[in-house]
Amino acid sequence: METRKIDYLIIGGGPVGIQACRMLRMSRPDVSVTVLRPEPFSVIYCAIPYVIEGILDPMQIAKKDELITETGAELLQIPATGVDFAAHTVTLEDGQCLQYGRLIIATGAVPFVPPVPGSELKNIFTVKTAKDTEVIKNAAKAAAKVVVIGAGAIGIEQAQAMKALGLDVHLVDMAPHPLSTMVDGEFGKIIADQIVAAGIHWQGSSPLQNFKGIHAVEEVVLSNGSSIVLHPGSDFVIVSAGVKPELSLFRDSGLEIANDGIVVNDRMQTNIADVYAAGDCVHFVSGIDGRPLGGKLATNAVPMAKVLAKNLLGKPATYKGFFNGAATCVSELRVGGTGFTESFAQRRGFEVVCGFGQTTSKFPIMPGAKKVQVKLVADAKTGKLLGGQILGPDAVAERIDVISLALQHQLHLSDLAELSYSAQPWQTFYPAANPIVMAAEEALKKLRAL
Repeated sequence: METRKIDYLIIGGGPVGIQACRMLRMSRPDVSVTVLRPEPFSVIYCAIPYVIEGILDPMQIAKKDELITETGAELLQIPATGVDFAAHTVTLEDGQCLQYGRLIIATGAVPFVPPVPGSELKNIFTVKTAKDTEVIKNAAKAAAKVVVIGAGAIGIEQAQAMKALGLDVHLVDMAPHPLSTMVDGEFGKIIADQIVAAGIHWQGSSPLQNFKGIHAVEEVVLSNGSSIVLHPGSDFVIVSAGVKPELSLFRDSGLEIANDGIVVNDRMQTNIADVYAAGDCVHFVSGIDGRPLGGKLATNAVPMAKVLAKNLLGKPATYKGFFNGAATCVSELRVGGTGFTESFAQRRGFEVVCGFGQTTSKFPIMPGAKKVQVKLVADAKTGKLLGGQILGPDAVAERIDVISLALQHQLHLSDLAELSYSAQPWQTFYPAANPIVMAAEEALKKLRAL
């Protein structure tokens, strides 16, 4: 089969692939762009629990092919099987050979299953794709009990979906409290209480030791000595213990790869000429301290794709690093975090000072006013902001975005203490106070007392 020449070849049809394709084609309609996406369609990953619960139809979370094809780009639903960087070629499963001018690697990440004894047993599922969604939905119809391994945002959302379907749900994690990368222990206890109040069995400080069973999983054994017995063949396990970069195509290819992804510079260039990478498949650094940090979020992937595309279009741009602003829901409680938690900042070598602020979500005299709590973490030597956490009934993600912006611009506690804010009876506390400002003011008092 003849080799076809393409200006820009993108391997991966997720957030990076879609964003880069659209920017390239819409800015340069004269160039050819081909996107390789082996899956039937890309899905909105964080919405999968709501499909499983039955709130959303599966097709509502499927990203339309038109996001790519309406630009005039070519979409091929064929896996790549080989790459030759010297020849600038990628071979496909059907025998095609594509020669690229520039290659964009956007292969994303796949769920990580801890390599413990018994991990190969049946009825141990991960959550990432449309196929995973359908498998879990069907399994839930025949099950009475489910164990969810991992109490990050996706694990908690999966546990809640299973509970809504009427299953007996056990949520376990190696960390002492849920959402341990998002919040510290004070807020973690509140979240754990919410989980328990929802009827979910919670076990923290309980690393997975192994699975037992003959064909299908029958028992989940934890390192604290406890175990959870399952009915073989019907009950199941969902592993939500993180993801690892999908790089099987590039092993031993000469591409520089670290433990958590492809090494790129701040322009998303790899060590190979004319090869770029972005999203969950790359290794990068924190925007706070410049040291390597995990950042496998779609909200990181899209900005990286924009930087990548701008550079390919001759518009120099740099990516500043991961801040990892994120939010989730635990029953009626909204939870958000950004930057470093207190415990993580200390592990990175910072001396920290923290401040807390608390108001209500509306004027206290208004119906439905509920507590909003903010925690800010700062460098005790400089007063520079390092992170923030928020619990509340609503508008948590929006407040986290404010703190993320402060982190991006390396603001000091004194800057947040001077935050200009709005007030309205149905949407905020009285004009006299704002929880972010309150937290900054408290941290400043502690800082001055040091």
